[in-house]
Amino acid sequence: MAEIKVDERLTHIAFIMDGNGRWAKERGKPREYGHSVGAKTFERVIRYCGDIGIRVITVYAFSTENWKRPAAEVKAIMTIFREYLNIARKKAEENRIHVMFLGDKGIFPKDVQEKMNNLERETEKNPLLLNIAVNYGGRDEIVHAVNTLIREGKTEITEEDIASHLYTAHCPPPDLIVRTGAELRLSNFLLWQSAYAELYFCDTLWPDMGEADINAAVESFYARKRRYGGV
Repeated sequence: MAEIKVDERLTHIAFIMDGNGRWAKERGKPREYGHSVGAKTFERVIRYCGDIGIRVITVYAFSTENWKRPAAEVKAIMTIFREYLNIARKKAEENRIHVMFLGDKGIFPKDVQEKMNNLERETEKNPLLLNIAVNYGGRDEIVHAVNTLIREGKTEITEEDIASHLYTAHCPPPDLIVRTGAELRLSNFLLWQSAYAELYFCDTLWPDMGEADINAAVESFYARKRRYGGV
């Protein structure tokens, strides 16, 4: 399969990694198994996106609503997350990735928060930016930004004020948002930032996501005309 290359029109791609549980269920496995396989897919997808020239990648790993899932599933996801943090520095350096976390870190244990903060700081000079959204919700993010502005004494708030206080203030908004798993919604993901993003939905369940699927999403992006409200 021929590898494609992107240009400056596609700087930031975001993924809603959906379908781990269904993928496992189809194989007679517990949902937790799907998340384990999905974690390996995550690594492959990030590497390939970097290879084709995408400089900013955001993944929806765990939402503010995901805490409502069965306790065993939440525990498995948190175990996978801890394991990732333990090896992330080495992998980030190998692939020249700057890792950032989007969302409210305060809910995590102190040692996890420390690992997240250390990883952000230790990888900040790497050129490829990877945003991992954990305990993240788009509505919560906007509320957090507005409350921060109020605490700063703002009495009138502009779009620029909000944008500069979002978790993603360090990067441009996504050009393309890809959702796997055949669902046709954003599920509270990057609600402010997605205002003019191109959306791409595919039936592929996340553990099966491969280079051909990414190529199809990129090709779809380049076939569209982005007007930003113009003509």
